[in-house]
Amino acid sequence: MTSWLVPPSSSTGNGRRIELPGTDLWIGAIDKVFVYPSELDIDRFKDAMSRTLTVWPLVGGRFLLLDGGQYLIEMSDNPIPVTYVENTELAAWPTNLSFVAEIPLESFIDEVQVMKLSQDEPLFRVKLTHLVQCGEWILGASWAHVLGDAAAFLNFLNTVSRLYQRLELLELLPVFERRLWRENEADQSFLPIMKFLRDAGPSQEMFKLVSSWEDTHEPLNLRFSGEQLAKLRELASGNNVTIQDSLSAYIILMLNTHCYLNDDPRRILRASTVVNYRGVSDLIAPAGHVSNAVCMMLSDDFDDPLSLSSIAKTIRRSIVRS
Repeated sequence: MTSWLVPPSSSTGNGRRIELPGTDLWIGAIDKVFVYPSELDIDRFKDAMSRTLTVWPLVGGRFLLLDGGQYLIEMSDNPIPVTYVENTELAAWPTNLSFVAEIPLESFIDEVQVMKLSQDEPLFRVKLTHLVQCGEWILGASWAHVLGDAAAFLNFLNTVSRLYQRLELLELLPVFERRLWRENEADQSFLPIMKFLRDAGPSQEMFKLVSSWEDTHEPLNLRFSGEQLAKLRELASGNNVTIQDSLSAYIILMLNTHCYLNDDPRRILRASTVVNYRGVSDLIAPAGHVSNAVCMMLSDDFDDPLSLSSIAKTIRRSIVRS
């Protein structure tokens, strides 16, 4: 195993501090694994990461708690730890397709230590694994949730990818300033769509609750091709809904049709959807905002809980209204 510390190509953070609102204090990590079928140039990757950190100085920052309960990220232009491992045991990744893995695979990730966040702990870590027998490469990335949500994470990785491929960067640059919500601005009527904050608790308790689900639940992994998703959207209502609306509707329909029969009280009559509200108002979250810019939206009741199009259109209508 080999490790490097990859610094930004130039210092742009300069110790600037970004105060975090309570809506951004998600003490967790987003872990993703990406599989590539061809050679990855490590030096070129490190150069792309270095240049990306110059555009994204927040990622090289550190999480701080000041006296008085202020939570900050200080853009301190720190290097990012990158680990490289050669795996000679695994013959090939267990699929013939490159894909994004939703379930973290611990052996391929150098996870951010979110329970130990301090001025010494990186907020982002990378692990590269080379499968020697087949030549495939695996990129494991771990991102502290206080940096932002999955949309922010995706935009960061997109920057790394474009610089690695020597493509022009997209015009949409990251915006790091956060909207601080004051107590006198609180509107209790919005609590139903902020369930993930309303029901929050100490980190240790929440992690214990989540881990307890492993004893009572089993994961069900479904894979869809691009063609299948396009067809599903067409069946759900075409351009009137998104692929995500139609996929959510499909899962609900399958459960209602095959698991919750007749008057089963568990039949799904409405859907709770996590909505990215970037771009709705620049005063709250502009399009390039790097934060946890999501809310939880509860849809209206479905007109027909056994109709794919009815479920999908109800979800879309509720999102637009929210």
